[in-house]
Formats: sequence, C-alpha cells, structure tokens
Amino acid sequence: MSDKKSKTRERILDAACSALIQQGPADPSVSQVMSAAGLTVGGFYAHFDSKDELMLEAFRQLLGERRGLLAQVDPALDGAGRRALAAAFYLSRKHRDAHEHACPLPNSLSEMQRLPEAFREVLAEHIELMTAQMVDCPEDIDKAFADLALMVGGLALARALSGTELSDRILRAAKSAVI
Repeated sequence: MSDKKSKTRERILDAACSALIQQGPADPSVSQVMSAAGLTVGGFYAHFDSKDELMLEAFRQLLGERRGLLAQVDPALDGAGRRALAAAFYLSRKHRDAHEHACPLPNSLSEMQRLPEAFREVLAEHIELMTAQMVDCPEDIDKAFADLALMVGGLALARALSGTELSDRILRAAKSAVI
C-alpha cells in the first residue's frame, strides 16, 4: 500500500473511531465518516469493502487502545490495585466527558445484537484480555468481570446523565464499589 493510500486509510479510520465513540458502530454513515475525514464518499471503497468492515476495524482499534492504557499501569500493583487505578481513570469526569480517546463500549453495547457476529467476537476477546490484565490469579477473574461490568455500566449511566449532580454521584459510587 502506498504511503498516501495508507495515510488516507488512517484518516478514514480515525474519523470512524471518533464517530463510533460518539454514536456507536451502527449509526454513523459512510458519508458522515468520509466528510469528517475531509474526503468524498467516492474514495471509500478504495480502502474498505463495507461500512461494517470499517467500523469493525475501528472498534478493534479502540478496544486495543483501552487495553494498552491498562498495560501502562504500574506492574508492581496487584490485581486489586490495577482495578482500582483503572476505575479511578475510567470513572472520572474527564473520561465521561471525553469526545476522543474514550471507551466505545457505553455507546456500542446496545447495538451488538444487530451487528455482524464479528463485533461480538471482538468484544468477547477484549473482555477476556482486559480482565486478564486486571487479575493476579485465575480465581480472581469473576471479580474482574464484575468490576469491568460495573465500570462500563457506571460510565454509560454517567454519560447519559452528563452535566448533572446525579452523573457525578454515579461515577463516585461506581468507583467506590470497585476500589
């Protein structure tokens, strides 16, 4: 792939990632994504076979970024410490209000049943990999599943109520339940 084509593909993917964070994987149209990338719709199919292929790649990339952030947490911390630190970031006002580099799950989960199976496969893989990073031993995996579910659900509720005192209370309550 030429350097120019590679850079154009990356622009499209970046625009798709932003759209996915804000709207979930089903809502953004190809024309919205291409417009956000500063390109015309006509060039889309030179880079992707379908909107689903684009959004799946964006979904996979965003979830990989989330795991990458958790991997940067101090390895000297035990699993509980890693989960507490993850919750402190994930359930923060800054993350709740982020429009870029935010978790796509709160806006994506309700659409999973209507999307191709590949989306659920990517999600399942992410959950397995993410929770594995949050534990020291296999016996703690159910605690990590519960904490992850609490964090994603808490963030989804806080985003839905953004700008209210109740949103802030939900963030604090969910964070304290993990910590």
